[in-house]
Amino acid sequence: MGETDRRSPGEIRRPEPPLPEESGLTLEEYLAMQQAIGHPMRFRILRTLVANDELSATELNRVIGADAPNFHYHLSELVDVGLVEKRQRRTADSQGFYTYYRPTGMGRGILEHGVEELMRREREFDDAYS
Repeated sequence: MGETDRRSPGEIRRPEPPLPEESGLTLEEYLAMQQAIGHPMRFRILRTLVANDELSATELNRVIGADAPNFHYHLSELVDVGLVEKRQRRTADSQGFYTYYRPTGMGRGILEHGVEELMRREREFDDAYS
């Protein structure tokens, strides 16, 4: 055993698998969701959708205030990983369809129980490490 080794290889525990065998999503899919929400623009988009339930891209971008190509790229990323869903609907006073976006259950969950929970606990962490 080297000078810096405190444990022999047989003493080092491996963590349990992160997902049950019958999980509906793969680890890579969960990690892609975490990566997606880790970008400030995508975080703001998802938070705004959760606060409003459903918005058109125009309404959503009015709140976010990003340039259109950037905004649509980030919105598409959230759709691609399954945190936001888009749907088209026809309004009674229109001839065509309009696209609306809303958070998925997973999008609400990852926001509430992931990033926002960590932010809520900041004071607790700060007290523990100061």
